[in-house]
Amino acid sequence: MKKIIVAATVAALAAIGSVAFTAMTSAQAPKDASASVAGAKAITIWRDPGCGCCDTYADYLEMNGFSVTRVDDRAYDKRSVEMGVPERGIGCHLAEIDGYVVSGLVPVEIIERLISERPDVTGITLPGMPGNAPGMAPAKTGTLKTYAFGKNGVAVYSDE
Repeated sequence: MKKIIVAATVAALAAIGSVAFTAMTSAQAPKDASASVAGAKAITIWRDPGCGCCDTYADYLEMNGFSVTRVDDRAYDKRSVEMGVPERGIGCHLAEIDGYVVSGLVPVEIIERLISERPDVTGITLPGMPGNAPGMAPAKTGTLKTYAFGKNGVAVYSDE
């Protein structure tokens, strides 16, 4: 009798765990449910290994259909300048996607616009660590000024 009760309890716990995992996975799914891992946009992030907001930002990208490769790099700021980011415009971390450099906690919609419009720039940056940016806040609030940089200098790319 004890074996039957134990077996029933184990089966019930397995079913509950399966339902909980399915609910958790659904809650963490990308906004675009049609995005699959194979179809995800690949982005590489170089970050300071001790930076928690960079991990939160990478998770945010993954939840929005990006395939993120995280690279620990304490010298990401030097790498940023080497890749063309203006020294006064360095963001929290450095990323590369589809031939563009992205510096800082740039919102997904701005990155998607960049790779869709394909402007003649090296990349974009959201300097510093704005408290209302993805990775720093649960959701973007207020406006964020993102700059484009390249052979023609620096200009505002987005102010939204």
